[in-house]
Amino acid sequence: MIRVQHLSKTYGEFVAVSDVSFSADKGEIVGFLGPNGAGKTTTIRMLSTYMPPTSGTAEIAGFDIVTQSEAVRRSIGYLPENPPLYGEMRVVEYLQFVGTIKGVASKRLPEAVERVLEQCGLTDVRRKLCGHLSRGYRQRVGLAQAIIHNPSVVILDEPTSGLDPKQIIQIRQLIASLAEGRTVMLSTHILPEVTMVCSKVVIVNKGRTVLEEQLSALPAGRSLEEIFIECVSRSAADTGHVAV
Repeated sequence: MIRVQHLSKTYGEFVAVSDVSFSADKGEIVGFLGPNGAGKTTTIRMLSTYMPPTSGTAEIAGFDIVTQSEAVRRSIGYLPENPPLYGEMRVVEYLQFVGTIKGVASKRLPEAVERVLEQCGLTDVRRKLCGHLSRGYRQRVGLAQAIIHNPSVVILDEPTSGLDPKQIIQIRQLIASLAEGRTVMLSTHILPEVTMVCSKVVIVNKGRTVLEEQLSALPAGRSLEEIFIECVSRSAADTGHVAV
């Protein structure tokens, strides 16, 4: 569902992403990790067709991110770190609006809205203004807008940032449910998040892929934190450009 091969992005002489490659299959939740400045955000922006790559290729659900960008956007559900909500709209109105602009047919829209309200635990707040919601509920609405058009790939950028422990557990459970029939890419700084919900990990540093592995195949007796630090430290010793 996600195939990335030698993806790079440069700005003049500055290299933001250099030769990133990884893949993710249907039903997988992939943890996308890296320190600040590793190139995660730039990679996500290329995969979501927000910006074109300088070189390399990537496919989302079988569609090329450059030559078939419209089909890619139809296939992706994206939740940025700060959900793109309109505070003056009620939850149900906002989801109707998003569903319309994402191409959900008018006759299917009511059913789609009810589906994501229930799946994301928003039924009780459906009539509340988005601007009056707690951080946890705003994240839920953000997830609902990401999946209302039933995409085959969901990309989540720091979905539990700023949440309290109870909210984090609830969002983790919701993320786990999203993988049923989909591919989920989870970008986060919180390593326990990956061990809790992901089946695969991809670590990038200095714009390059430094590890791609199933969590079940990682060395026994070693924590993901230890492996992360080792990979980042080892790659930091290499020559090259620092990414953002």
